[in-house]
Parts: sequence; structure tokens; C-alpha cells
Amino acid sequence: MNDHGIDRRAALTAMGAAGLGTLGLASAQPNELLRPRRRDTATVPTLTPEMLGFDPKSGRYALPPLPYAKDALEPHIDAKTMEIHHERHHQGYVNGLNKALDELQKIREGSGDAGLMKHWSRELSFNGGGHLNHTLFWLNMAPAGKGGGGMPQGKLAEQMGKDFGSFDQFTAHFKAAAGSVEASGWAWLVYEPFAQRLMVVQMEKQQDMLVNNAQPLLGIDVWEHAYYLKYQNRRADYVSAFMNIINWSFVQRRFEEMAG
Repeated sequence: MNDHGIDRRAALTAMGAAGLGTLGLASAQPNELLRPRRRDTATVPTLTPEMLGFDPKSGRYALPPLPYAKDALEPHIDAKTMEIHHERHHQGYVNGLNKALDELQKIREGSGDAGLMKHWSRELSFNGGGHLNHTLFWLNMAPAGKGGGGMPQGKLAEQMGKDFGSFDQFTAHFKAAAGSVEASGWAWLVYEPFAQRLMVVQMEKQQDMLVNNAQPLLGIDVWEHAYYLKYQNRRADYVSAFMNIINWSFVQRRFEEMAG
């Protein structure tokens, strides 16, 4: 245990309760995301504690850097939106997550108000989900023509054809789900390991409505702060633009990691 009474595995277990499933525990640096996955040798997880900004010594999280420049996704997502979204909104979820962990520790140790357990548990779920969602969101994208856009390949393409009929049918489903999320939330392509199938689901807020045990592969943030500066109320235009910057290589490697 570290000074905050929570080790790396415990931290990720708590984060998994926020609604995004089990994460890889091996160490890796951000640039290792670019390495191809090989099942017959030591593998590099698509997401690790370090990529989440987790410090095992302090038991706290820090905001991970963007994997590209703020203007790299233009014209589809503008630099100002990326700056505000990452440095203010994502940072806010990191701050809220750390606060919830601190307050829950106080309750465990007897110095906090146990009557607030439900409140701080809810804050852990909401802010932990927000942090995980956004970390994956940045990794789900890449500059158009430089890793972003195109279509999935290999096993993911085959599974998508099996479960959705075709890539075009998946795209129609995903765009409709993203466009019809009530108020604030997300649309996710997930892998459901029990049935071994892909599904598209909606998420309200940062954690509600996700299928239990579903493994997140591809998510789009449809909170207004993700697109309003450029698209105003034209969410459908934003969703269409997002399709041009999906990092299918990352999504495919994550699928192979989940599906085996």
C-alpha cells in the first residue's frame, strides 16, 4: 500500500466501477501505443496506469497530455475546442476523481463523514468515468490521413460485418446513437465478452447506461463542450466530422486485446 491506502490494482478496480471495465496493468510509455500488438510475445496494453496519469506513490491522478498537437485534428475539431476540452473539462474530472478518493479515504480512516458515503461514491463514479472516457477519446482520434479516418481492417472488420452487417450499417447505427443521446453523454462501440459480440450503446453523463462488463473500444463525446464552438447546435455535423479522424488502428488493437 502507498501513503494514500490504495495501490495500483486497487485504484484500477475502483476506476473500473466507473463503468469502463478492466484496464491493462503493465507499464508502458505513450509512444508504445504505436507498436503492433503480438499475442505470442510480451504485449503492450493499449491503456495503462501511466497513460491514465496514475502515480502509485501518491495514489493520485494527473492529466495525461494529448497524443498530438491541439490543432492536429483541424478542420474537424478546432484547436480552441481541444484546448478547452482537455485543459479545463478533462482536468476537472481528474480533480474531481482525486477529491473523491481523498474523501473516501477519510471515511475509511474515521475522520470523514460516513453519511456522505453515497455522495462521494457517486462522485468517484462520475469523475472516474469522465477521466477514463476522455483518456480513451483522445486516443480514439488521429489527424485525418495520418492515422485518422478510413475503415477498420482485419479481425475487427470481420466482427463488425458479423454483428452489424457491414461497416456502412455500423456507421449509420453509431451516428444515430450519438445524435440521439439525451442531454449530455456519449456513444460507444463496445465489445461484450460473454456473447463475444460488438454493440453500440449510449451513455448518459459519464457512466450511466453502459452494459455491464462491456469493454469500451470507440467513444464519441457529445456533451456540447466537445463541439459547440465550431458546430453550435449542429451535433450531426460534428458526429459526421468525427468519422474522418477515428484512429482505427488503435480501436482494432484494443479489440484484439479484449477479444483475444
